[in-house]
Amino acid sequence: MTLPVVERKGARPWPPRASAFTKTFWDNLNAGRFTTVRCADCRRLTFPPKPFCPHCWSKNVAWVELSGRGKLYSRTTVHAAPAAFAAETPYGVCIVDAEDGFRFATAVLDDTPPDRPVEVVLLRYDDGPLFAVRSPR
Repeated sequence: MTLPVVERKGARPWPPRASAFTKTFWDNLNAGRFTTVRCADCRRLTFPPKPFCPHCWSKNVAWVELSGRGKLYSRTTVHAAPAAFAAETPYGVCIVDAEDGFRFATAVLDDTPPDRPVEVVLLRYDDGPLFAVRSPR
């Protein structure tokens, strides 16, 4: 699945610190793929991706592509933000129940209410990718 792209001008407000391990995630995201790791021993997904399984502590993990779909569990709007995010204020943040079976936090780009479907989108900034969710198009 290739993620829908939302172009954003300028630099990311708080760029991630990519490690040798997470570079794969950021490279995949930049290519339009939402990925994480699955443990080969207990078969559980971990998000954000880690070089070990936090469920059984195995280091036997492999990269897998995710559906990029889920349901909004909760959301709020941030009106008073740290200086790095001032240009983005107000902005929505949310918790998503991924259809792949885990929860994750991210930005929400529209007024999607809780308990409604969302899709992951690639935010393409001038200096690299981030991701967020919105109502499916």
